[in-house]
Amino acid sequence: MKILLIGNGAREHAIAAALKRNKECQLYCFASANNPGIIELAEDIKIGDPNSVEEVVDYAKQIEPEMAWIGPEAPLEKGLADYLAVIDIPSVGPKKELAQIETSKGFARDLLVEYDIPAYPKYQNFDSIDGIEGFIEELDMNIVLKPDGLTGGKGVKVVGDHFKTKQEALDYCKEVVEGQGKIVIEEKLVGQEFSLMSFCDGDHIQHMPAVQDNKRAYENDEGPNTGGMGSYSMPDHSMPFLDQDDIETAQEINFKVMRALHAKYGQPYKGILYGGFIAVADGVKLIEYNARLGDPEAMNICTLLESDLVEISRGIINGDLDQKEVKFANKASVCKYAVPEGYPDEPVKNMPIDVSAIDQKKVTLYYASVDQTEEGLMLKGSRAVGVVALDDDLYTAEKTVEEQILKIRGPVFHRADIGRKDLTEKRIKMQEDVRS
Repeated sequence: MKILLIGNGAREHAIAAALKRNKECQLYCFASANNPGIIELAEDIKIGDPNSVEEVVDYAKQIEPEMAWIGPEAPLEKGLADYLAVIDIPSVGPKKELAQIETSKGFARDLLVEYDIPAYPKYQNFDSIDGIEGFIEELDMNIVLKPDGLTGGKGVKVVGDHFKTKQEALDYCKEVVEGQGKIVIEEKLVGQEFSLMSFCDGDHIQHMPAVQDNKRAYENDEGPNTGGMGSYSMPDHSMPFLDQDDIETAQEINFKVMRALHAKYGQPYKGILYGGFIAVADGVKLIEYNARLGDPEAMNICTLLESDLVEISRGIINGDLDQKEVKFANKASVCKYAVPEGYPDEPVKNMPIDVSAIDQKKVTLYYASVDQTEEGLMLKGSRAVGVVALDDDLYTAEKTVEEQILKIRGPVFHRADIGRKDLTEKRIKMQEDVRS
C-alpha cells in the first residue's frame, strides 16, 4: 500500500512516523530537502519543488499511490488536491476552493457570518486604504491587522505587541494592500489561545486533543512572532485554563465550519480542520483557520496518537470516518524546537548541527528545516529539530525535553519555558483575570 507524502518539515516527519506504524504502508515523499527522519521511513524521497503541481503530479503518476497526504499549506493553495483527483489519487487535504478557509482570512470570517456561526470578533475586509482609518477609530485602536493570504504564521500584527500608534497601523495596512492586495482588520480579543484540530471527511468529524502553541521567539512571550517555538498538551486533552464547555464549543465550531464548506461548494472537506481559538471572557472565539495539521502541534498529536493513521486516512477519503477508531494516549506532551541563531529575522544557514547525544529512548526527534548532506546535518534557515516527550505529568515531560534538547550541538537556541510550571501558572492566572 503506497502513500505519497508532500512536504519535508517536522510536521511531515511526524505524519510519516505515524503512517509507518502500519506495517503495510509503503511511504513515498516529495520534498524540497533530504529530511533524515523521512529518508529513514520512506521507500523513496524525490527532491523538487512541493509547490509545483506539475512536478508532484508527474511523480505521483510514476508511483501510483493509494492516496496522498498534503502536509503544508502552500500546495493546498495551488490546488494540488484538485490536480491529483484528476488522475484518481485522493488526498488527505482539501481542494483549492475549500482550502480558502486558511488561504484567505477574509473568506474564513465571511463564511462564519454567512452560515451564522457566532465565533468571530468585529471585523472588516479591505482591498484599498479607503475606510481603514475610520474603522480603526471605530475600534478605538483595539485592533489586529491580518494580511488576507498566507504569511507563514508571521504576518499578523497586534496592537501593543507589534505597533503602538495609528500611523504605524496605517503604514502597515498600506504596505499589505499595495503588496498582497487585501487586509483584514479586526477587534483584538483578550484571553488564552489554543489549537483544536479535527479529522474531517466532509460529513463526519473526529477531534484531536487541544494543544497550545508558543509563537514568540523568546521566553516569557517576548520577541518577534515565529512559526511556533513549541507546544504542549495535557493528559485530559484539554488545557489547564479551559473548562469542558470551552472544548465542546471549539469542537462544535469545527463541525459547523466543515458542514458550511460542504454546503457552500457542494463537495466534502476531506482532511484536517485546524481551529486557532481564544478563550475570552464570555466563551470561545475563532482567531483563524488552517487547512492542515499545525506545526509544531502535529508533533504532539502524532506522538500521542494510538490509532492507525492509515485507517483514519482511509476514513477521511471514503467518507466513513465515523466508523474509524481515533484514540490518543492520556498523557501530557511537550514539544520544543531547536532553531538557528538569529531566527526568525536573520537565521544562520548552512551550518552543521549534531543531535547524536540525544537519548531517543526518552524523547522523540522530528527533523524540520535541515538537509542531510555529505558534510552532515545542515541548518536551512528555519526551525531545525523538534524534541517531544510524553509523561503522565506535564512538568516531568517538560524537564525531559529540556534535558535532551540542551544536548544538541551547533548554533541553535530554544525556548526553555514551554510547558514549564511558571509559564503555565502565569497563563492560568491570566485567564482567571479575563473571566473574573
